[in-house]
Amino acid sequence: MTPPASPRRLLVRDLAQLATPAGRGAPLRGGSLADVAVLEDAYLLVHGDTLEAVGRMRELPALGGDVAELDGRGLCAIPGLVDCHAHPAFAGDRVDEFALRAGGASYEELHAAGGGIRATVAKTRAAGREGVAAAVERHRRWMLRHGTTTWEGKSGYGLDRETELASLRAVRDAGGVPTWLGAHAVPPEFDDGDAYLDWALAEVLPEAAPIAESADVFLEKGAFDAAQARRYLQASARAGLALRLHGDQFTEAGAVPLALEIGARSVDHLEATGAGGVRALAASDVVGVLLPASALFLGRPMPPARALVEAGAAIALATDFNPGSAFCESLPLVCSLAATQLRMSPAEALTACTVNAAHVLGRAARVGRLAPGYAADAVLLDAPDWRYLAYHLGGEVVHTVLVAGEPVRIR
Repeated sequence: MTPPASPRRLLVRDLAQLATPAGRGAPLRGGSLADVAVLEDAYLLVHGDTLEAVGRMRELPALGGDVAELDGRGLCAIPGLVDCHAHPAFAGDRVDEFALRAGGASYEELHAAGGGIRATVAKTRAAGREGVAAAVERHRRWMLRHGTTTWEGKSGYGLDRETELASLRAVRDAGGVPTWLGAHAVPPEFDDGDAYLDWALAEVLPEAAPIAESADVFLEKGAFDAAQARRYLQASARAGLALRLHGDQFTEAGAVPLALEIGARSVDHLEATGAGGVRALAASDVVGVLLPASALFLGRPMPPARALVEAGAAIALATDFNPGSAFCESLPLVCSLAATQLRMSPAEALTACTVNAAHVLGRAARVGRLAPGYAADAVLLDAPDWRYLAYHLGGEVVHTVLVAGEPVRIR
C-alpha cells in the first residue's frame, strides 16, 4: 500500500517586507491597533495549508526535503485580508438607482419608491438556486483579486424560504462564512415587520441555523425597530447563531444598547453614532465594524473611527459589498478610505481588516496574522512598502494571493 503523500512545503523567499499584526490575541484596540511587526528581507515557509515559519532571510535555516520556492523579490507580504461584512448573494444590479442618486435622489427616497433592497430581492428570487450560486462564485473571485481570502456572505436578498436557504448554501459552498440576514427588509408579500418575523422565525430559522454561523438584522427607520430586532436576535441565539447588527447607519435607533444587551459580536455601520455610543462600545466587547465605502457611496458622514480608537473600542473594517449602497469588493480601497477619510493609520487599517475582522467571524485564532500555526493565507503586494495597501488609491497592488498555501497569481 502506498503511504499518503506528505503535505508540500513552499518557501516564499527574498520578500522586501513582511508586515503582520503583532501578538497573539484579538481583537486589538487602542494603541495596540497600530502594533504591526515589519520584517525586512523576509521569508514565509508554508507546510500544507499552515504557516510553518516566518523570519528574515539571514535567519532562514537549512531546509531538508522537497521544498518549492516562490520568488518574492520586490514584493511585500501581509496576511490574507478578511472581509467581515459583505452581501455577495445577489443577482442583477441597481445601476439605474445609482444614476438617479447621482442626480440628487436620496437612499430613503429610492427605497420608498420601491427601489432599494426590494428591487434586488425581486431579481435574486428570479435568478433561482443556480443563479444565486453563480453570482456568489463570481463575487468571490472579484474579492480574491483584491486580496480577500476570508469573507462573510449574508443572505437577505431572498426574504423567502427558498432563496434565503439557497443564498446561505451558496456562500458556504463557495468557502465563505454564512450569515442569515433574514431581517434585512420587509418583503412585499407582508404588511408589516412583525408579521414577517413571525413567519421567518417559524419557517426559515430552523433550516437556516444549521447552515449559517450568525444572524444579522437591519435596525433602522424603515426596516426593523429595536423591539423587533431583539426578538429576531434572541430567537437566533436560541438556535445557536452568533449575533450581528446593522446599526446607526442613518439614525441612532437603539442598535448600540441592544448589541451590548444581547452580547452581539458586532454592530456595523455607525455613521450616526454619537459620543454616548462611542463610550458604550469602548466599555464593551462588541466590535464596531466600519464601512467607509458605504458612507462614501451614499454621501453620508463617515463613522467616528478616530473617536472609537482613542476611546479604546475594538473596531474592524469591511467593504459592505452590495449592489445598492456599496458596490465595492476591494479591501485595499477601504484601507485607503480609512487612512484618508477616517484618520486611521495604515497600520490601524491593516489590523482592522485582518485579525480584528477575523475575530468578528470567530476565526482570529487561525486567520489574520502571518505567524507559525496560522492559516497559510497571505497577500503579496507588488510594491516596495507594505503601506501601499492603503497608499495606492485604487491601484493594482495585489500581485499574488496564497489561499491555504496555494498561490493564485493575480497580476
